[in-house]
Amino acid sequence: MSISVSDLVTVRSRHPEAIAEAAARRVRRPLIGDSGRLMIVAADHPARGSLAVGGHKLAMANRVDLLERLCMALSRPGVDGVLATADILEDLLLLGALDGKVVMGSMNRGGLAGASFELDDRFTGHRPKDIERLRFDAGKLLLRIDYEDAGSLTTMVTAARAIDDMAERRLPVFVEPFISRRTGGKVVNDLSAEAVTKSIAIASGLAGTSAYTWLKVPVTEDADEMAAVMETSTLPAVLLGGDVGKSPQDQEEAYEKWRKALGLPTVQGLVVGRSLLYPAEGSVETAVDTAVGLL
Repeated sequence: MSISVSDLVTVRSRHPEAIAEAAARRVRRPLIGDSGRLMIVAADHPARGSLAVGGHKLAMANRVDLLERLCMALSRPGVDGVLATADILEDLLLLGALDGKVVMGSMNRGGLAGASFELDDRFTGHRPKDIERLRFDAGKLLLRIDYEDAGSLTTMVTAARAIDDMAERRLPVFVEPFISRRTGGKVVNDLSAEAVTKSIAIASGLAGTSAYTWLKVPVTEDADEMAAVMETSTLPAVLLGGDVGKSPQDQEEAYEKWRKALGLPTVQGLVVGRSLLYPAEGSVETAVDTAVGLL
């Protein structure tokens, strides 16, 4: 698909109502399709100011390049949908790339990467009523908890109320929990089995109901520990891809970890972003097809 910035700007400046019209006519599908698995491409990083991939600090900053990569990924067999913020999803709507796809709105982006308030992660993205109005299919929120940062409590409370609001609308919400801490002034997520277990337990109990809650979980440092970790909850879960590293070897190691974890009873699929859209080696098509093959 050839994407022109000028075309998008013309529509946005002269016919902003075209976004709502495109959302209204979008062909929808069930969350879980015939495969019984879920493969989602994530692109909600820019709104948090997180633009780096590997050693390239501004890799995700070129919007047309990102949109082209997303359109390519969404066109591949086995890719179910996309997770992104409003600006990206609206571009994709205008491009007609979301028909028959699962569309997942990213909800809390206030905890900007590197900010002093990073763990006071308020909901500055999609609200539940926006996801309902635009006929999107699900929402996603990030829940990072640092026992030494009071901002984490604000994030927990607002996350719980967002889950309640989504459940009232019978809309699935994917909760991405971490136990985090500051190391040298930088927020680092703890991927030990104990920390991931604790984060799953906390996330599973948030809000007045868990009926529409899914978990979006990282693979532990030792992938062999994931079986015990995932016994913490009966909620359906997808694996978080994350940044898999700078080299093809790092990417292969990540694929092997995902392959092991995808066989666990509660794990229903993958949500992967940068490692597929900006692979360390090869094309977007090859990276996406390889990930789909793991399912």
